[in-house]
Order: sequence, then structure tokens, then C-alpha cells
Amino acid sequence: MKCQLKKKNESETKTVVEDWGTLTWLASAELTSSHITVGRVVIKQGRSNPRHCHDNCEEVLYLLQGELKHSFGDESVEMTAGDTLVLPPGVMHNAVSTGDMDADMIVTYSSGDRDFRLET
Repeated sequence: MKCQLKKKNESETKTVVEDWGTLTWLASAELTSSHITVGRVVIKQGRSNPRHCHDNCEEVLYLLQGELKHSFGDESVEMTAGDTLVLPPGVMHNAVSTGDMDADMIVTYSSGDRDFRLET
């Protein structure tokens, strides 16, 4: 594998728009042949993403701005800008944007082809 630089104006990204916010994928097996996935997620003020898990990888979330109540398993934590959360594979989780602005975060996964499973 060779080094790759994706310039901001040249970067191939994949943006998914949901009613609760957006996911912009920056690196993954599909986009960059990477063995990890990196993205930016925005959860709109007062909204939440669906409860889900990733069975094949760990997730690390770094909150850039806003506030979140992030629930995982039977627990929850309050997050503010600068906080980092590490979630093991298979743990059901979701976040609610609780602050006075949208929550903006960087997410990474330990797989270039992360899976996604909704809670049933």
C-alpha cells in the first residue's frame, strides 16, 4: 500500500444525509483502500441517531463541538467538546445532541469495511 494524500478540494468523500444529521465518510476500504474507516458525523440539535452496533470493529468517537448524551448497553455518558468515547465491537449505542448547537464529531472504526446493525 502506498501513501495517499486526499486534498480537501480533491477528496472523494461519501455523504449520507439522514433526518437526524449527516455522515461524511473520508476514508474506508471503498474510498481509499484503507484498513480503517474515518468519518465526520453531525447530529442535529435535539435529534438522535438510531441505536445500533458494529459487530466487526471498535469505534472511537471524538466530539469537536456540541454536547451529546451517548448511551451504550445499559449505561450513558454526557459528552462535551474534546471528549473521546471508545466503544467495543457489538455494543448497542446511540447519541442524542443535547446542547444548543449541532453535535459535530470525528468517528473512526478499526475496519475499513465497518458493518452496521440496527437494534431490533
